[in-house]
Amino acid sequence: MPGTKLLLIDDDKAYCISMARLLEMEGFEVHVEHTAEAGFACATGQQHELVLLDVMLSPGDGRKVLQRIRAVSQVPVIMLTARGDEADRISGLEGGADDYLPKPFHPRELIARIRSVLRRRSAPMPAKVLQIGDLEIHPGSRLVLQSREHEEKQEVELTGAEFDLLLLLVRAAGEVVSRDELAQGALGRSVTAFDRSIDNHISGLRRKLGNKLDGVERIRSVRGNGYVYSNQSRSATE
Repeated sequence: MPGTKLLLIDDDKAYCISMARLLEMEGFEVHVEHTAEAGFACATGQQHELVLLDVMLSPGDGRKVLQRIRAVSQVPVIMLTARGDEADRISGLEGGADDYLPKPFHPRELIARIRSVLRRRSAPMPAKVLQIGDLEIHPGSRLVLQSREHEEKQEVELTGAEFDLLLLLVRAAGEVVSRDELAQGALGRSVTAFDRSIDNHISGLRRKLGNKLDGVERIRSVRGNGYVYSNQSRSATE
């Protein structure tokens, strides 16, 4: 992915210098901002293909920056969090982050996460439109429309990871998809027993789509196994 433009938002200037050097050695173009305001302005006002956003900004709060970005843009965001701070990771995923990585991390893992997120965003999707229940899913344009009573169809704003999860679940509607299958398909990596990233992305889908449809739970958790999307009537059209 030579020439891919990344934005790094972190208030540690020495850390940013070394991180930018590492990323540039991998062929990325890196722009750095050190404050919440400058980072937000750059993330939404310039063309970057992925944002690396630190949770702890001084002054500012990376989680609030993410919320502001998500209000106007679906640019992929990887949150960088303090080691072991589960609350920060959950907050980041619920706020719309595509992935997170706790510090300190191995540089190769960061590169792998970046490439995984970018591959998911650039992978060609089949042209067939999926219809299931109140949803109309356009894989090619990564668009989700939802029918609502007495209203025209409304677009549902999903993050990249949320869209990929929804597509995996809908294509297997009525069948259980394991957490590891979901992680590999939507995040490009495996998850440990204590990694709640998939669960938090599922929570985001439930919140945005509605937990129930006609009294039936839309996405049901199967304890110790994974998740299953309600087996409603489904069709596919070109």
